[in-house]
Amino acid sequence: MTTSAGQRPDTEHIDVVIVGAGLSGVGAAYRLQTECPGRSYAILEARASLGGTWDLFRYPGIRSDSDMFTLGYPFKPWRDAKSIADGPTILRYIKETAAEFGIDRHIRYRTKVLSADWSTREARWTLTLERTDEATGEAVRSTVTCDFLYSCAGYYDYDKGHAPDFPGLDSFTGTVVHPQFWPEDLDYAGKRVVVIGSGATAVTLVPAMAGRAERVTMLQRTPTWISAVPGRDKIADKVRSALPAGVAHRAVRTKNILFGIGFYQFCRRRPQAARKLLTRLNTRMLKDEQAVRDHFTPSYNPWDQRLCAVPDADLFKALKQGRAEVVTDHIDTFVPEGIRLKSGKVLEADVVVTATGLQLLAFGGIAPQIDGRPVELSRQFVWRGAMMTGVPNFAVCIGYTNASWTLRADLTSRLVCKVLNFMDRNDYAAVVPEPGRPLAERPLLDLAAGYVKRSIDAFPRQGDRGPWKVRQNYVLDAATTMRTNLRRTLKPTPRAAVRRGERVPGREPEHAPAGAPGQDRAHTRAEAAK
Repeated sequence: MTTSAGQRPDTEHIDVVIVGAGLSGVGAAYRLQTECPGRSYAILEARASLGGTWDLFRYPGIRSDSDMFTLGYPFKPWRDAKSIADGPTILRYIKETAAEFGIDRHIRYRTKVLSADWSTREARWTLTLERTDEATGEAVRSTVTCDFLYSCAGYYDYDKGHAPDFPGLDSFTGTVVHPQFWPEDLDYAGKRVVVIGSGATAVTLVPAMAGRAERVTMLQRTPTWISAVPGRDKIADKVRSALPAGVAHRAVRTKNILFGIGFYQFCRRRPQAARKLLTRLNTRMLKDEQAVRDHFTPSYNPWDQRLCAVPDADLFKALKQGRAEVVTDHIDTFVPEGIRLKSGKVLEADVVVTATGLQLLAFGGIAPQIDGRPVELSRQFVWRGAMMTGVPNFAVCIGYTNASWTLRADLTSRLVCKVLNFMDRNDYAAVVPEPGRPLAERPLLDLAAGYVKRSIDAFPRQGDRGPWKVRQNYVLDAATTMRTNLRRTLKPTPRAAVRRGERVPGREPEHAPAGAPGQDRAHTRAEAAK
């Protein structure tokens, strides 16, 4: 246990704190203990178990819509037969990784970060924590300090989902559930089910529930682009049978990365051709041109919003077999027996599933403060998709919207380690990214999806160029992220200046965002050259 001037002797100090023990947090811990072995770390997890999304969501059929060769870790070969895996299998993979590399010994469960305050004078974070006692349920508060804070909690609000105000909902006599809070004892066998929504959750639920329910109806306001993908990768099977596990994993991972980027670029550069391709493939699967026109041909172009993948065409199979149906209409009101639509039709239902999306929440709800003052996140810019102007020694894990989350998550964790080692070599107590000239701001997530539009204004921004632009291209990021010249962008605070209590050049007493237009960078270059 280490202490410094102004710190209470009983306050625990940790070099690096990782928030969140999900797929990203476990991956971050592996990189940290591998590339920065001299640093202590702890993972703070608000829930009682690891796994994040894959432990929280328990609705029928939960799965990834990304292949596991790219969603999995580059250092932990995916050995399961299916390329598109279900939630329990992914959770088991995360747990195996944590146990294999001793990461599970660093996780502190039932520990929520209530606040995070950076002290400029001491160049460290003070975290206020709330830990729930497993036996008594009593919440106990404590504080720890750390040199570096890394948020791997994603950008969704896991305490509440998006819940539209449906008229007449109180009059409905059936059961209403949200996928995010699926009741363990819900019995829908032989019942009429309506799933409201058309995103990834809805297209997963419909075929999964269709086998037991009397009838499952997917009710959507507008269509979503959907593509059938193989649940099992035959090429991967051949490669894995011929090569050692690690080599095979890297080869298949590379193949899938290149295919994913190629298809995304095709959709963005030739949207009309992409529309025709997806429409033709879906018609071949469903064998009903009119149904495809009515329910699977959106007005927007592919990848204006995230494309939904259905493994082994399970959604189309359920529709063809008559076990499920799709209705495209707007809700007028709930009625006792179900839902009345704008068209006048009534969908009778015993169970209504509101797969209406998630809410965004920056940094898992952590609102960083600098010397007791809240940081205006919307005035900050994100550098390399990882660190943020105005907030020293702080990083966030933000995955791709057009590819597997883990691809960027792992790059970000490696960049964090590079920054930490850079600080050690130069005896810096703190660093914060700063642009050399004004940036034109853009939304952090450049998607037209409703869940993004509802909350994105509360997030920091991306810029219009270079490392301040959050690119959706893993190949470009992989080629440049680890080669970035940290001295050109990171504004340092020398450790000696902190020890002497000196005022570091460039420190702003009003905590203006480091990305504010017109800031002079001459002093930063001078400091970096020392």
